[in-house]
Order: sequence, then C-alpha cells, then structure tokens
Amino acid sequence: MRHDRRKADGLSGEGLALGYLFARGLRVVARNWRSGRFGELDLVCRQGATIVFVEVKTRRQSRFGSGAAAVDARKQRRLLALGTAYMRAHPDQPCRFDVVEVDLSAAVPRIRHFMAAFP
Repeated sequence: MRHDRRKADGLSGEGLALGYLFARGLRVVARNWRSGRFGELDLVCRQGATIVFVEVKTRRQSRFGSGAAAVDARKQRRLLALGTAYMRAHPDQPCRFDVVEVDLSAAVPRIRHFMAAFP
C-alpha cells in the first residue's frame, strides 16, 4: 500500500509542477518520456528556444532529505544520458536540466524550482 501512496504523491507532485512551470512560461513537450536503455524523463518542456528537462521530486516528509538532494551524481548521470538520447532527435537546440521539488508536508504544498540545476 505504501507504494500506491508514493505513486499517488509522485503524480500529484508532477501535476503541481506542471501548473507551476506553465505559469512561468514553460510549455510541456513530453511527459514521462522513456528511453528503454536509460529510463524516463519526468517532463520535457520548452522555454523559448530552450529544451528544459525537468526532474520532479515530491516529498511528504523530510526524513530522507530534500527532494533536490535526491538528484545526486548518479541520478544526474542518468538524466544526462536521457537528455542526450532525447537531443539526438532534436539537434542544434540549447537545453538545460532543472529540478522541481514539491513538498507535500504542509497544508499548502511548497514548490522550489532549481533552474540549470546541473550541467
């Protein structure tokens, strides 16, 4: 049952992140884009001419650290590989990697957006 709640929290966080990003001028190009070899990108957005790969991390409590802290060097390498795979089909466009942290522990969810979170 805990897995179901985590999945529901993840979907809720992604939805909140979508609304937040849309309000700031980003347009969603793909959601849960998969590369069989490397995994999945949560969101692929466009802001002007820039492709923005967004990793959404949702937390209901801080017991295991912040969502942004979970995007460690290993996770960054995987996201870079996914971004590279995506960009093969979309060459000659600038891109960046953002992290959106959604905190569901308060009555009103808190969102933190880390633009260009890693190279």
